[in-house]
This record gives sequence, C-alpha cells and structure tokens, in this order.
Amino acid sequence: MFPFIELIFTFFLFLTLSSSTTAYRWRCVPEDRQILQDINKELNNTMSNAWLPDEDCCQHYIGVYCDSDTSRVNAIAFNGVPISRIPPSLARVPYLRQIFIHKIPGLTGEIPEFLSNLTGLTSLEISWTNVTGPIPRWLHRLPNLAFLVLSYNRLTGTIPPYLFDLPNLNWLRLDRNQLTGSIPEAFGRFKGNSIFLSHNMLTGPVPKSLAHIDWSQIELQWNRLIGDPSPLFNNRSKTLWQLDLSRNLFDFDLTAVQIPVDKLYRFDLSHNMIRGSIPKEMVNATSLGIFNVSYNRLCGGIPYAGQLLQFDNTTFFHNRCLCGPPLSVAC
Repeated sequence: MFPFIELIFTFFLFLTLSSSTTAYRWRCVPEDRQILQDINKELNNTMSNAWLPDEDCCQHYIGVYCDSDTSRVNAIAFNGVPISRIPPSLARVPYLRQIFIHKIPGLTGEIPEFLSNLTGLTSLEISWTNVTGPIPRWLHRLPNLAFLVLSYNRLTGTIPPYLFDLPNLNWLRLDRNQLTGSIPEAFGRFKGNSIFLSHNMLTGPVPKSLAHIDWSQIELQWNRLIGDPSPLFNNRSKTLWQLDLSRNLFDFDLTAVQIPVDKLYRFDLSHNMIRGSIPKEMVNATSLGIFNVSYNRLCGGIPYAGQLLQFDNTTFFHNRCLCGPPLSVAC
C-alpha cells in the first residue's frame, strides 16, 4: 500500500477508536485500570509516565481507548513503545477488541498464544517489529477477527489455509516477511478485495481460485512466483487501482490480456519473463501514475499515447524487441 493511502487508513482507524472516548458515563473501570497497571509491571514500568495510577485510564492513558457507553477498555495501541515482549496480562482485558503493535524493533520472539483468549478481538496488528516464528495456528480461535496485519516482521513458514475460514476476515497483510511455500488455494475464500503478499519468498503459481475475486489492490512483488497470473486482473474488474507483480518469474503472453483501466493507478510487471506486446487499451488508463514493464520479453510497437506519454524509456527498456518512442529503437 502506498504511504499516503496507509496513512488515510490508519487515520480512519484512529478516528474510529477516538470517537469512543468522547463522552463517558463513568470513569475508568477499576478492574481495567488494575489490569493496565499489571501490564505496566510486566513491561518493567515502561508505561509509567503514560499510565499514572491515579488518572482516569479512559481519558489520560496514552494508547488506551474505551467504549463510550460502558467505559470498558476496548482498544490498546503500543506504537513505538520500547517493549521487548507482549505482556501476558494483555489477554486479561475482558472487553478488548483491538490491539495495535507498530514500529517496535526491540519486540522479538514468537507471537504468544495467550492472545487467543481474546475471542472478541476484531483487529490485530503486529507490524514493523522483529517477531519471528510461523503465522500462529491459534488465530482460528478468533471468530470475530476482521482486520489482521502481520507485515514488516520476520515471520517464517507457509501461509496457513485456516486463515481463510475466519468468517469475518476482510483485511489481511502478510507482506515483508520471510514466508515460503505457495499461495494456498484457500485464499480464494478470502472475503476482502486486497492481497498483500509482497517481499516474501513465495513460490509456485497463483491459485486459480483467486480469479473470481474483484480485486482492488494486488501486491505480489518480490517473490518467486511462476506461471500466468493474468486471471487475477483479466475479469474487467471495475475496482482495481493497484497491480504490482514485479520481480517474480511470471511467464505469460500479455497481448490478449484485458487490463481493467477504469481506476488503474499503478501497473508494474517489471523484472519477469512476460511475452507479447503492450495492450493498446493502456492509453485509456486516465488515472495511471506508475507504469513499468521493463526487464521482460515484450515485442512490438509501444502504444505511446494518452497517459503513457508521461513515462520515459526506463519504463520500457530491457525487453526483447519493443520499439518506438520513447525508446531509441525504430519499429
């Protein structure tokens, strides 16, 4: 996801959380405050300046959010807090629905199983850390989970098929890890419309089951995927705006692929083994801002018109026999 889009998405989540702290009927529930103090002890008083014992945890504890009707703590965010482990008492917060752990490089070890006790959890983000191990098998015990972000970590192993049996999961990010194996066929049961698996070590073809999903964003770059992924975006989707398949081993004929250009902003197929020619409908992609087909095996004249006029020769070079402007090779 582009930084500005991610910022908007994070801001939306923040507004969702913040809105629940505007009108309290009661002060912080003593049970919740005591658990927060226990969390602080488990973190060696890391939160001592942010979670003062005598203050209202709903209004004054940084990173703590409460339900406006009950004043029960329902969300906790550890963003940039210098912690080295996830505190066990976090699983004791009875009405916790959202956990955000972001940009904490000192956080190591595996994602702890005690989080599976939070069966009401709807959002879980652990990103930009150094957590290791596989994607937890216990995630299937969280039936309400809708938002799962485990990107920018050091997770290993394969993508577990049971993730896609979660009945409410519609946002999933697994990019920037060290995941191996293939994309499971079970991904076709995913209820979201964005796939973020870039910068891993995934192999094999893209499952055919993914072709029926009306994708909005497809990020598969920097893997070792093979074959023909064009069914992903060959369905005349009206919502696709970002497609990045760069730096894989994809090998297919681009000539007859029907690229949905209505909302397309990013189109990057560079560093593959793609054959054929550039489809002429690319000149009709009026929102196109990023385009790259370099380092492939494409041939034929470049349809250098419309939005494609904004791109220089680096967008097209190192192909087998592409010709015409902006390249210096005449057709």
